[in-house]
Amino acid sequence: MNWKLILLIILISSNSYEMRAQKILSNEKIDHKKLVVSASSIGIVGSGSLIGLYHVWYKKSGLGQFHTFNDCGNWLQMDKAGHMYTSYMISQFTGDLFKWSGISPKKASVIGASLGFAYQTTLEIFDGLSPDWGFSFCDIGANTLGSILYLGQELFLDEPLFRLKFSSHLTNYAQYRPEILGNNFAERILKDYNGQTYWLSFSPGQFFKQSNFPSWLCLSVGYSADQKLKADSDYFSVNQNGNIYEFNAQREILFSLDIDLSKLPVKSKWAKGLLKQINYLKIPFPTLIFSDKKITSSLLYF
Repeated sequence: MNWKLILLIILISSNSYEMRAQKILSNEKIDHKKLVVSASSIGIVGSGSLIGLYHVWYKKSGLGQFHTFNDCGNWLQMDKAGHMYTSYMISQFTGDLFKWSGISPKKASVIGASLGFAYQTTLEIFDGLSPDWGFSFCDIGANTLGSILYLGQELFLDEPLFRLKFSSHLTNYAQYRPEILGNNFAERILKDYNGQTYWLSFSPGQFFKQSNFPSWLCLSVGYSADQKLKADSDYFSVNQNGNIYEFNAQREILFSLDIDLSKLPVKSKWAKGLLKQINYLKIPFPTLIFSDKKITSSLLYF
């Protein structure tokens, strides 16, 4: 592993956004102790996650010459949904930390969205240096959409109307391509798109203020894939122990209920803050699944 190269990328990204943040905050009244805690937390978590992701995604193949790669049609765009969600999540999380530090909400949101996009761009640079992947402009587009979804609602709405959420469960597909879909629990959660679902949750109570619909109860639309074992092909077959297994990938559209944990009537500030930060996860509920012109259901979908 070229640690010097990785550290250089992290330092360049960090210094660039630190200079922008200092310019934005030059006239801001902030709690410097909280700001130190926030900045330190972001630095530690960000660096640690980059190192962890290196071991999961890049260690085996190493890093080489920078190049681009067109993967817009791969994985039924599940990876693009993941990029959008991650950029949104990081933008909101860092934005909330800076708000807690005393920075005005709009400025904190701008910094949060910038850091979310910067983090994802750093990962994209790693992809560009990896012989197995490459720098993807479609990934950058998805990252941009995630940060814009967060920032646009923060700047132009009184409160967010739409939230991106994530749910996951283990599938049986990893056994057929463990090198791609994961060998252990952590790898399967990250790599097996068949077990991932990305959700857009919203509350009718926020659209119809005069209704009795509680603002914390949400409708949720999800997107997932099934039988997707190869990035650039919807068909895959494997010979395992003399048996031929065939898979035909399908998109899945899901409809479910959800709970906006940030809207629950909780009085404790620390409990309310904690609920907001785990609000990125979709609460399991009965779900309708539309796939291959068929409708199935799950009593409790994870």
